[in-house]
Amino acid sequence: MSFSVVTLLPTPDAAEDQVATARAVLAAAAMPVTATHVRDGAVDLVFAGDRGAARAALEAACADGQGLSGCDILVQPWPRTLPRLFVADMDSTMITVECIDELADYAGVKAEVAAVTERAMRGELDFAAALAARVALLAGLDEAVLARCHDERVRLMPGARALVATLAARGVRCVLVSGGFTHFAARVAREIGFHAAFANTLELADGRLTGRVVPPVLGAEAKRERLLAEAAALGITPAQAVAVGDGANDIPMLQQAGLGFAYRAKPVAHAAADAGVRHGDLTAILHALGIPRADWVA
Repeated sequence: MSFSVVTLLPTPDAAEDQVATARAVLAAAAMPVTATHVRDGAVDLVFAGDRGAARAALEAACADGQGLSGCDILVQPWPRTLPRLFVADMDSTMITVECIDELADYAGVKAEVAAVTERAMRGELDFAAALAARVALLAGLDEAVLARCHDERVRLMPGARALVATLAARGVRCVLVSGGFTHFAARVAREIGFHAAFANTLELADGRLTGRVVPPVLGAEAKRERLLAEAAALGITPAQAVAVGDGANDIPMLQQAGLGFAYRAKPVAHAAADAGVRHGDLTAILHALGIPRADWVA
């Protein structure tokens, strides 16, 4: 018999009731809890049964007005093992903004670009074509705007530093893989503590953006391939990797990893991932991996 664990991150004022609700939901689905582990800010419920069915039943109880409203539900195999590799998306995952939308604001076309970004992240548009169309609208923008945009607009997602620093301290290789741009990815990777960063390169000429990306484009398949390459370099299988992202172009990477987390994600990415964080910050992943809060690196 195989076991799984659901990590609950309950709301502080309703934690006891939410744990009871989760236990009842699993019992009603013929997956009764066999063990309970209470940790600081999290509760693990070990059960035997289908993880997908358990997640669906529990997330249904997370709907507004239901017993688990506001509670993050993270289901995975039990017992847990620490990953050897962590691969993360950047825009709207490790940082709070979409850099291309913010650059577009300086060019006076933010509304137009942001609408395309939203559709691309929902999986409604081809990523490479959508990227080319949006970057074309940035043609003529002064190169200096890149640094200005980073300084004025880019902010780290809450929990990003603690997540990466804690994993790195435990010997996990941490890699940032972005469909965004190297100018931002390199800086964000340094600020957070990633070991390496990969992204698209904006073409420049005479100190201005040309409106093109230097090929090849780093899109959905390239993200998956980077995860595979990093795993191979470490001599591990993809099952020993954890990935996190928020958009449709992250899905191949999330599904290739042994454990894929969707973070405040678009519906298609949330559905495709193994687990989704909708309410907490990025340290929810540390809870899911079973790392005690006392061991987190600030």
